[in-house]
Amino acid sequence: MSTTMQKISIEKVAKSKIDQVDFDNLAFGSVFTDHMLVCDYKNGAWEAPKVMPYQAISLEPSAKIFHYGQSIFEGMKAYKDTDDKVWLFRPLDNHKRLNISAKRMAIPEVPEEYFMEGLKALVNLDKDWIPQKEGSSLYIRPFIFASGKGFHASPANEYKFIICLAPSGSYFSGKVKVLIEETYSRSANGGVGYAKAGGNYAGQFYPTQLAAEKGYSQVIWTDDNNHEFIEEAGAMNIFVRINDTLITGPTSDRILDGITRKSILQIAEDEGIATEVRKITVSEVVEAAKNGSLKEMFGAGTAAVISPISTFGFRDVDYDLPELTESFATRLKKRITDIQFNRAEDPFGWRMGI
Repeated sequence: MSTTMQKISIEKVAKSKIDQVDFDNLAFGSVFTDHMLVCDYKNGAWEAPKVMPYQAISLEPSAKIFHYGQSIFEGMKAYKDTDDKVWLFRPLDNHKRLNISAKRMAIPEVPEEYFMEGLKALVNLDKDWIPQKEGSSLYIRPFIFASGKGFHASPANEYKFIICLAPSGSYFSGKVKVLIEETYSRSANGGVGYAKAGGNYAGQFYPTQLAAEKGYSQVIWTDDNNHEFIEEAGAMNIFVRINDTLITGPTSDRILDGITRKSILQIAEDEGIATEVRKITVSEVVEAAKNGSLKEMFGAGTAAVISPISTFGFRDVDYDLPELTESFATRLKKRITDIQFNRAEDPFGWRMGI
């Protein structure tokens, strides 16, 4: 397949709706910018991306997305520094992971040039939408779904690649209380857990609803075999601090290779924090909570960056985490966000200006 891209066409809105937005009170992912990027896959190739006004899309009832769930997505952010310069954080990693997900879901891979040049064109056009309030950013949602029609259980012959932008506030507010799940599983060996496939998240909603009825905000997922090992926290990777060692599980068929996760591990090493990438048993975490060696637990992902866990529940017992004045979570989040917002040097080469 040729990756030589024609020039991106840009159709601007007649009038922006930005003046209707209260940027001081943004929820997460519920307000959308003026434009979106659309790229169609037809006749065995991706067509030139187009930037156009944000609008509804039309699909036939027989479109395969509705029947067989061929759908993947990414999560990214754009940031603006005090000089109004716009930055992305590790965008090439998002492109790489999108294509890993695409391959697993039998979706055609998107060429890097289409992804990066389309993304830059869109963000540049809507850069005035990037909020500058502390804790806010421009959330970026690239996604691909099967638009080709037919009831035959097979991959579609047509797809849509779209990027939408949403100025957003914090993903979580307040303390996060989680429940260790022992009945339902997020994913299984040989499955699609490592892909950002829409169905992975839909399958989490019901167990999370059950946990919410018990007063928990998220579920800690365990392995599908014996529910013995801690794997993820809601839609995020999970970190556990026992004494002064930061531990996270290894990536696998079941666990997403999180970009924030990788960044935390590298920054922790740079900060001289002891880290271990290994399986974490539920019994180990419970015992550490009982003997006082469990200092922190937190989720890590693009949306929340780092989300400290205040309490975890297991078999009808709640275990409270200590409130630390100098936590690893606070320290690591500051290092990451300072790089993202161009407030500090980036020794890792993660930040990309546009």
